[in-house]
Amino acid sequence: MSTVTAPVLSLITLVCWAHCSHSVQDDLAPVEVDFRSLDYRNVLYWKQPHKAGQHKKYFVQHKVYGDKEWTNTEHCQGIQLLQCDLSQETSDPREWYYARVRSLSAEGYSSWVISPRFHPHWDTSISPPQLKATVTGLTIMVQIRPPRTPLRGPKGTRLRVTKLQKLTFRIYLMHNDVEEEVLETDSCSKELEIPGLHPKTTYCLQAVSIIPRSGRKSTRSPSLCISTN
Repeated sequence: MSTVTAPVLSLITLVCWAHCSHSVQDDLAPVEVDFRSLDYRNVLYWKQPHKAGQHKKYFVQHKVYGDKEWTNTEHCQGIQLLQCDLSQETSDPREWYYARVRSLSAEGYSSWVISPRFHPHWDTSISPPQLKATVTGLTIMVQIRPPRTPLRGPKGTRLRVTKLQKLTFRIYLMHNDVEEEVLETDSCSKELEIPGLHPKTTYCLQAVSIIPRSGRKSTRSPSLCISTN
C-alpha cells in the first residue's frame, strides 16, 4: 500500500485550498454585469447569484479602455442596489470603457466581474423626440424637441442628444390610423411645416429618432392628435 509523503500532502492541501477559495469567491460574484444606455444615461446593471445570501453590499470600479488602473466609483461603494449610474464617469462619447463589480457578504469579498467593453456612441439607445403642434388654417406646424442626456452644459442645463450625436427625425402623419405622409428632417431643424391638409379633420403625429451612421432608430413617440380648422 503506497503512502503519501508530507511535501506531496502539503501540495495537495494547498491546491485544494486555492481551488475551494476560488470557487467560494466565484459563487458569491455578481452575474450578468453589463451596461444599458438610453440617451447617454449609462447605467451598469448586475444580478446577484442564486447562492448569494441577503444583505450583500456591492463595490464598483471603472476605467477607460487602455488604462492600467481602476478607479473607485465613489457613489457606488458598499451599495445594496443592483445598479450604478456611470453617466458622469463615462461622459466622453468617443472613449471605450470598462466597469467591474464585486460583492461583500459574511463570507467575504467575491471576485471581480468585468463588464463587456462599452462605447457610449455605439451602445446608447435613443428616445423619440417630443412633439408640439399648432394649427394655422390647413397647415400644421410641428415643433421638434430632441431627447436630453443626463449631462449638463456650461450653463447647467441638460444637453440635448444632438450635441453628442447626429440625428434625423422621421415624422408620421396619420388620419384614421392610416399613414397619410412620412416626413424626415435633420436635427438642425427644430420646426416642420405640413401644409395642404383637409379642413375640419383630425390628424395624429408620431415621431422616431434615427442615428444615420448606424441606421438604429428609437421607438415611436406617443400619438399627438390635432384638428385643422
